[in-house]
Amino acid sequence: MTDDARQTDTRIGGKAAARARMALLAMCVAVGALMVWNPPGLYEWLKAVHVIAVISWMAGMLYLPRLFVYHSDSTVGSEQSETFKVMEARLYKVIITPAMMIAWIVGLWLAHVGFGFSGIWLWLKIAAVLALSAVHGYFGRSLRRFAADHRDKTARHWRMVNEIPTVLMVFIVVMVIVKPF
Repeated sequence: MTDDARQTDTRIGGKAAARARMALLAMCVAVGALMVWNPPGLYEWLKAVHVIAVISWMAGMLYLPRLFVYHSDSTVGSEQSETFKVMEARLYKVIITPAMMIAWIVGLWLAHVGFGFSGIWLWLKIAAVLALSAVHGYFGRSLRRFAADHRDKTARHWRMVNEIPTVLMVFIVVMVIVKPF
């Protein structure tokens, strides 16, 4: 089997997705058990898990619209278009969505335990993360439209949309690090 064929083989993709789901489930069980057990140093470990999840989520949120730029310029039904469909789906389902879920679950726990959900900066951060989650949902709907060969947005649109996660990320980081309010 050629490398190109391996990239679009749904059986191989299905196995990778199953492994990713198992890894996510194992991670969720481990994090949940740690939250219940609450050993010394748990807060720092979960903060590290949160940062790792956020980095993974943001990497995908910055890359997926770039794929949409190239996909929107490809010919419907072409091998290139079909490859983009596989790449986009795997990125969204195997990396971005699980990372977002972990970031939310652990982040809410950290906000509760560490700050008791107090502070204007924290609520502004949560509002920005809600906005980022809405962008995530928009990317998911767009991914499904690309998968159905609907190309109603231009490459220029996707170049502009690509900046939204960056702006939200900068705002979120400032709220967390500087805590200006």
